[in-house]
Amino acid sequence: MTESVPVDSTSTEAWKQLEGVADGFSPDLRGWFAADPERAAKYTFQAADLTVDLSKSFLTEEILGLLVQLARDTDVAGRYDAMIRGEHINVTENRAVLHTALRRPKNGEGLVPPAGFVVDGQDVDADVHATLDKVYAFAEKVRSGEWKGVTGKRIETVVNIGIGGSDLGPVMVYEALKPYVQAGIECRFVSNIDPSDIYEKTEGLDPETTLFIVASKTFGTLETLTNARLARQWLWERLAASTAIGDSDDERTGAVAKHFVAVSTALDKVAAFGIDPENAFGFWDWVGGRYSVDSAIGTSVVIAIGPENWQQFLAGFHAIDEHMRTTPLEQNVPVLMGMLNVWYSNFLKAQSHAVLPYAQYLHRFPAYLQQLTMESNGKSVRWDGSPVSTDTGEIFWGEPGTNGQHAFYQLIHQGTRLIPADFIAVANPAHALKDFSGDGAAVEPGQDVHALFMANFFAQTKALAFGKTADEVRAEGTAEAVVPARVFSGNRPTTSILAPALTPSVVGQLIALYEHIVFTEGTIWGIDSFDQWGVELGKQLALQVAPAVDGDAETLAAQDSSTRALIARYLELRGA
Repeated sequence: MTESVPVDSTSTEAWKQLEGVADGFSPDLRGWFAADPERAAKYTFQAADLTVDLSKSFLTEEILGLLVQLARDTDVAGRYDAMIRGEHINVTENRAVLHTALRRPKNGEGLVPPAGFVVDGQDVDADVHATLDKVYAFAEKVRSGEWKGVTGKRIETVVNIGIGGSDLGPVMVYEALKPYVQAGIECRFVSNIDPSDIYEKTEGLDPETTLFIVASKTFGTLETLTNARLARQWLWERLAASTAIGDSDDERTGAVAKHFVAVSTALDKVAAFGIDPENAFGFWDWVGGRYSVDSAIGTSVVIAIGPENWQQFLAGFHAIDEHMRTTPLEQNVPVLMGMLNVWYSNFLKAQSHAVLPYAQYLHRFPAYLQQLTMESNGKSVRWDGSPVSTDTGEIFWGEPGTNGQHAFYQLIHQGTRLIPADFIAVANPAHALKDFSGDGAAVEPGQDVHALFMANFFAQTKALAFGKTADEVRAEGTAEAVVPARVFSGNRPTTSILAPALTPSVVGQLIALYEHIVFTEGTIWGIDSFDQWGVELGKQLALQVAPAVDGDAETLAAQDSSTRALIARYLELRGA
């Protein structure tokens, strides 16, 4: 059973020894590599298809041993086991945390816990696979053209309406797996309540060939339901304009039934909206939004890439889940990466963490990780309600390489802040193009462009690790006055993650890797990584402030002076 009171990691002997190591810590990656020809091999690990090189991180045998001991002292492995078995480790909501169950194989042999395990009276495996089968069947109808719009035309565009985990996950995976999308099907994603978002995402679409998926567990999320109503109005107006339907309630309801489905468990609200409850795909309260992309929340992507590819996507998740469960801590990649992040943030006072995918199709991955990491671990109380005893959470951010090189890498290379960075790349691109122009000094005719791209991936981590000394700068003939500006200190820690290709399985592996990194950190900090009460207050206040924004004088007068003045100026600018 999970302890009701978390271990205070700062009271452990490992923590105290790490503090001693951190006191006056001076990394020397050049020296470490020179002293140990086996360093790269020693600190490179395999997790499913992912080769993970930690050799350019701030690891020594002493630090690694202490970090692993800290993971033992706080029982990372035991808490993970409690999670996958369905114990209520989300204590503030008294819920199990079972996103790992979303990707367990159907009728799998040797599963831990065994196939058909029951949590809170629910056969988890049976329910998950019943929902998956329903999603797969619907996806095949759309992909084959069996599902038709109200005028008999097949669906060509799927518009997913959601926010948070109901948007960030599906759009990231759709973008990552673009090469697997069926020809003739496009997905668009609406999340922001800014009306410009729904306007732009519906602009140019044919209502007769458009399907909307409204993703909201409770079917009550303000932003999602507002956008869903706008989409419904758009559908009615465009169909009426082309005389595809009239303005009777029956015709409008019939149109919604053919052009809207839902991912929700609130079937009464789904029906009231006009969606046939048979076309609603559910999920469970043990799935947090930011952990839900591999649930029915991913229906839009299942339609786009097909059930077989989706099954490979789920298999990738499960492979990392099993790595996390079965691999000793000393070789356990998510645990090691999570412990490194604790080392950087708690002991070396790093304030942020960069994720730099050298794969354009992963361009939304850093944004996805922002929610996964910061919504999970942005907490100031432990799971028993007591104050945290150390800093928690990291600021995750990033952009794809090589774009970032021409934007913010300057700060990482030569700035004053410690910014650990994860570099992610694939060996085999979806599009292997060659540059035959030969009109520039930088490339030879017939240059493999992916090889040139990857040269940047390898060079950046090398430059960050080893830098360039003043003597090396001088040896290039640099004027002495400019030498200080051309020096690179090095000793900037990085992790390199290399995969064979950006397949559905690999994308699943990458997501699960970071899920378990977050889990590891949360366990060390003793926090509940699976609630998100911090998002509630602003939403509640928005509803209270809304009448003032609509011009209600009494509500306006009740606001604080700053809010009151800002709303008054807004109303003035709107001409109210």
